[in-house]
Amino acid sequence: LDLVNITKSYDGVTILDDLNLYIRENEFLTLLGPSGCGKTTTLRILGGFETPDAGKVLFNGQDITQLPPNKRQLNTVFQKYALFTHMTIAENIAFGLKIKGKSKAYIDDKIKYALKLVNLEGYENRSPALLSGGQQQRIAIARALAMNPDVMLFDEPTSALDPEMVGEVLEIMKELADDGMTMVVVTHEMGFAREVATRVLFMDGGNIVEQNEPHQFFANPQNARLKDFLSKVL
Repeated sequence: LDLVNITKSYDGVTILDDLNLYIRENEFLTLLGPSGCGKTTTLRILGGFETPDAGKVLFNGQDITQLPPNKRQLNTVFQKYALFTHMTIAENIAFGLKIKGKSKAYIDDKIKYALKLVNLEGYENRSPALLSGGQQQRIAIARALAMNPDVMLFDEPTSALDPEMVGEVLEIMKELADDGMTMVVVTHEMGFAREVATRVLFMDGGNIVEQNEPHQFFANPQNARLKDFLSKVL
């Protein structure tokens, strides 16, 4: 998955400035950086929720820049769970599969498969309103996994959770990483990034200013802005 010379502005303010990023298969990539540096915009362009002013998004060499989110082999899990409260858990997970015209038998299998992956088997007929925040986020992950994505995008998936619920969501993400899922994650969970990511990159001013394997990234930062950032968050 490639971002090639991506530029994006809002109201005359440049958010991404000729950004280039290559994401390898089976990689767990973590994006760090101060507010407004372009992390979420990068994720939204990858997911198809934003179109760049210039540049291309390539997937397996194919230009997908203009493809809508539902046509991409990527799924995004947002800060807010975005579950349909008037639907059961099963109906939430089935929603995208029904739009794609999948059979009832296929959908039923996918619901069971996805719930097993997030350790919420037997929750099919429950209402999202009766679940904890951590459980709701795990259902959001299950809904994304049911679509068989090649890449999962996570935009600060634990930021809306109470501290005691963060661990259960991070554990699911760690299991996905262990299974080789290609993942791009915007997070403030530094310990998680250090332990689970295969590559960590720091964004500032709409571009990537430093990237490395987690150990080197955290132990030996080179960029002055990164050093300052880490001194405040670690």
